[in-house]
Amino acid sequence: MLGEHLLGLYEKALNPRDDWRTRLTKVKAMGFDFMEISIDETDDRLSRLDWTAEQKEQLRRICYEIGVPLQSMCLSAHRRFPFGSADEKVRAQAYEVMEKAMDFCLALGIRVIQLAGYDVYYEPSTPESVRFFREGMAWAAKQAAKKQIMLAMEIMDTPFMNSISKHMAYEGMLHSPWYKVYPDMGNISAWPENDVDFEFEKGIDSIVAIHLKDTLAVTKDFPGKFKCVPFGTGCVDFPRRFAQLERLGYTGPYMIEMWYGEDTDDVAEVLQAKHWLEKQYQEICPPPEDFWPPV
Repeated sequence: MLGEHLLGLYEKALNPRDDWRTRLTKVKAMGFDFMEISIDETDDRLSRLDWTAEQKEQLRRICYEIGVPLQSMCLSAHRRFPFGSADEKVRAQAYEVMEKAMDFCLALGIRVIQLAGYDVYYEPSTPESVRFFREGMAWAAKQAAKKQIMLAMEIMDTPFMNSISKHMAYEGMLHSPWYKVYPDMGNISAWPENDVDFEFEKGIDSIVAIHLKDTLAVTKDFPGKFKCVPFGTGCVDFPRRFAQLERLGYTGPYMIEMWYGEDTDDVAEVLQAKHWLEKQYQEICPPPEDFWPPV
């Protein structure tokens, strides 16, 4: 935990060859409160959406036995099947993925789906792709309301949805309590046009969770680096962000976003990052005086 906040770990931080029991046992042993499952654009992870009821129940039972819930889902599959695609068949797949993801969450008790804020990813963005995306989000918010699944937009690594302000325009349009924002502390800090203090102030009432990740900033000569930047080597001012969020009264969870490196010790890498982040948090939120045992 970071103070009183629940702390989760992204599934991709751990060895993908682990089975679920091994994976969740690691998460428990490292002191995390929950795991965020990934449904990305690969066939392997997409196939989870087609699991039988028995397969879903088996994973739910493992989570219960170990004591680590799957509290959120990172749904990045819409990079491959975007709502804004010019191809009608691809758009139909986007809707199908979204519906299956909600049903998966209902079966597993997952509360939040983090959406990928791309109108399109492998196609050029156009006024029409933006319109299709907007229509898709309006539909998704209605389905989320029916099933009481929270949808939360990630602040992204492309200009289309790279600020909370941009998300808020959609939230204002949809008027749904089930469509909120899940900012990535690294992504939002990497864009030079963002006043990060202002962005968190503006969005605080809509933030349901926050990704913890470091990034290298975008410049006129450099596209930025949004993945696999070691904590403490990038542009994110973690103590400042933690201090601001405490001042604003944020009580939601944090989630460490990392990626497994081949032939590395995943547990050692994650624990190093976790301890570093805990130190940054304690700089602005020290433990109470009676936390330490008397000498």
